[in-house]
Amino acid sequence: MPRPKQRTPVLRDQVLDVALDLLAREGAAGFSTRAIAREASTSTPAVYELFGNRAGLLRAVFFAGFRRLAERLAARPESDDPRADLLALADDYRAFLVAHPELAGVMFSRPFADFSPGPEESQAGADVRDLVVARVRRAIDARILRGDATDIAHAYVSLIQGLAAAENARRLGTSKASVDRRWRVAVEALLDGLR
Repeated sequence: MPRPKQRTPVLRDQVLDVALDLLAREGAAGFSTRAIAREASTSTPAVYELFGNRAGLLRAVFFAGFRRLAERLAARPESDDPRADLLALADDYRAFLVAHPELAGVMFSRPFADFSPGPEESQAGADVRDLVVARVRRAIDARILRGDATDIAHAYVSLIQGLAAAENARRLGTSKASVDRRWRVAVEALLDGLR
């Protein structure tokens, strides 16, 4: 008698964890459904049954990345200093992007031709956007920044993502001290310029 199929939420989570781990270790070039199935001790058809196809698995990775980023950013409580909170938020965002460059690529750079985010995926980062906009709005309310909260949040996040990409490509400096200093200069200049 054949074994019953075990396409459970537990297996789905296991496959997704393996996919995230494989992406981190092997990058986009090593991300294959077959390798993921092998490392998750399941079959390629099981992966397809759970996610539809490779694009469906990439979609799950995309959503998992934004969940993890939102959790990371929300973990630090607000202080009584909105500007310090924005500097700390930049540090936390940076730490995530630098620790997970391949995942950040899936989230922001789209390295896979068979995965193109649609309208539902554009909502994946809603928690991250809401948190950043809220922290910016808090600084505006405290008269530390001036301008539209959404506009400032876009500039702030774009700066962070660009600096992280430069750091990951080793174009931001040759020592940790120089990289840290350039991060601080850029983020503080943005915040000072919006006073």
